[in-house]
This record gives sequence, structure tokens and C-alpha cells, in this order.
Amino acid sequence: MVSSHTRFWILIGLVTISGFSQGMLLPLIAVILEQNGISSSINGLHATGLYIGILISSPFMERPLQKYGYKPVIMVGGALVFVSLLLFPFWQALWFWFILRVTIGIGDQILHFGTQTWITATSAKHSRGKSIAYYGLFFSLGFTAGPLMTNLLEWSLYAPFLISSLLSMLVWLFMIWVRNDSPAKDLTTAYGTSSIKRFAKALKKGWVAFLPPLAYGFLEATLHGIFPVYGLRIGHDVNILSLIIPCFAFASLFSQIPLGALSDRVGRRKVIVTVVVGGILSFLAAALFEDSVLMLFITFALAGLCVGSLFSLGISYMTDLLPKELLPAGNILCGMSFSIGSILGPFLSGTFLDLVPGLSFFYVIVALLLIVLASTMIAKGPQKQTAANA
Repeated sequence: MVSSHTRFWILIGLVTISGFSQGMLLPLIAVILEQNGISSSINGLHATGLYIGILISSPFMERPLQKYGYKPVIMVGGALVFVSLLLFPFWQALWFWFILRVTIGIGDQILHFGTQTWITATSAKHSRGKSIAYYGLFFSLGFTAGPLMTNLLEWSLYAPFLISSLLSMLVWLFMIWVRNDSPAKDLTTAYGTSSIKRFAKALKKGWVAFLPPLAYGFLEATLHGIFPVYGLRIGHDVNILSLIIPCFAFASLFSQIPLGALSDRVGRRKVIVTVVVGGILSFLAAALFEDSVLMLFITFALAGLCVGSLFSLGISYMTDLLPKELLPAGNILCGMSFSIGSILGPFLSGTFLDLVPGLSFFYVIVALLLIVLASTMIAKGPQKQTAANA
């Protein structure tokens, strides 16, 4: 069996390949549906399948983890992902693809909950932000590479799905050499056996920490699922779009670790407020200069540097605000917040494109980030608690 250090990197590998498959699916299917004449609102609604799967499976994660441990849970989640990816090209029906997206969402949530909880429960407090930043960094790395698979459509519809499935299975196989472990028994007993009671406590204590994952889910799903449609409509080439989209995730690779380490020193709230302001300015610039390919490359990169770390910063913030016994519930709520944002993003943005075609859809993102900024700045109670824990 492998060491705890090697286990950490195997878990990170699973997160990377999960990011790769998600980063591929959103723009790939959006382009296929757009080319087949599907409306942007239906396209956006279809993209929510992944996150509906995440959302509906989230409340049922805690008990299997406590009963069976981390490894079996992660293995089941990974298997659901690579088997579903394998099935996509064999039956090209809208409803069937939606079911596969939901199944991948369920598998991804199982996978992320297991890996995320294992990492947060075993990370040292003084370096927790940096450890979780690696989680976000490698998810972004996979997400960056994923959209490039759209270019393979010119060669074969089968290629991107089969390659993604094969890579997922290969990384999944490394879990065979990982020793199983279970969360401490007190993680699910301090607030009773009811998940609803623990979720309520976690929400009350750490509600502000769930806003960054929600915002990141909104951004990720919108930029990868709806921006390709919007970009095609304003005259950009699909191959150019497949290069612009990864700039957001690619730029975040350079800021994840520095921002995570900085948040360990100065507090999560200060860092979150700063990066959200940067994100607002970046997307305002994108709205003003969206006809310029060069400016889209620049603004996507700047936005990625700022708000591309919101998910990992939110998880770190959550671990500061919640006692250890509420960490599983907190991790579930982070996943649920991410999925809620991811469901709202494509649907609201797609509907916005249909209703207000003359206005840049980047303003929808700006509006969301303004809400997150105001809420985070108002939350003075959690700020003091974070300072005490930092």
C-alpha cells in the first residue's frame, strides 16, 4: 500500500482527470447542440444535467462514507464517470445525453466528496489553504486541457469521449494501491445523527464560505457551456473559442498556490474580497471589448488569475469556520453550492441570450460577483472567527 504522501497525489490525480472530463463536456456538447440547431436556452438547460446529478446525490454522501470509508466511495464515483463518458458517442439522443450528464454529475460528486473530505480531514491546519489550493490547481489544470478536445470533432465524434474515458479509467486504477480509511466517528455524532441538523448548523456557522463555490460553479458552467454559443453568435471561430475558454482555468494555475498560501497568513475573507473585485473589473472589460479576440484572451486570463481560485478559497474558508465534526457536512454543502451555481449559470445565461440578445452576457457574471462581494463584506461575524483561526 502507498504512503500518505503518495495517496495525496493519487487523490489529486483523480481530481485532475475529473476537471478534464468536465472541462471537455461543457463546450463540446454545447458546440454539438448549437451546430444541430438547438436553442441556447435548451442548450443551457441541458448543461445543467451534470450539476443536477451533483445536487441530487449530495444529501446521501455522508452515511456511505462513514460506513464504508473513503476508498470504496471514491472508486464507485470514478467508475460512474468513465463508464458514462464511454457511452456518449454510441447513442446521440438529447434525452440520453442528459441522463449521462446527470450520471457523471453523481459520479463526480461522489468522487469529489471523498477526495475533498479526505484531504481536508488530514491536512495540517497551518498549511490547509495551500493543500486545498493544490486541489483547486490540478482541477483547473484538467479543466484547462478539457476544452481543447473540442478540436477533435473535426476528426471524429468518438475521439474526445473515448480518450477522456480511457484517461479517467487509468487514473482510477491507481486507487487499487491506496489503503482504505474512514473519517473519525465523532465527525457525524456531535450534532446528532440527522444530516439535516448538521447541514443547518454548518449553514448557520459558515454560510458566507459557500458563496465562493457557488460563484465558481456559475462561472465555470457559464464560460464553458454558454460562452461558446455566445462567441459563435458574435462572429468568433469555434477553434478560437476553444483556445479562449481555457485561458480562464490556465491563468488560475498561477494564482491557486500563492492565493492559498496568502490566505493562510492574512485570512480567507480579505483574499476573497480582493479577488472578487478583480473578477468584476475583468468581466466588465470583457463586456466592453468582446469583439476583440486579443482582449478576450487577456480578460479571461485576468479573470482566471483573480476568481479562478474561488472554489478552493471557499473550501479553506469553510474549514476555518466550522468545527471538525461538521467538515463532512461542510464539504457536501460546498459541493451543493457549486452545483446550484452551475445549474443557475447556463440556464440564466442561456435565457438572457434569448431575451436580451443585444446585451453582453458578461454582465450576468458581473451581477453575480457584485452580490458575492457585498455578502462577503457584510459578513463581519465570520471575519472575526476566521482571523482567530488563521
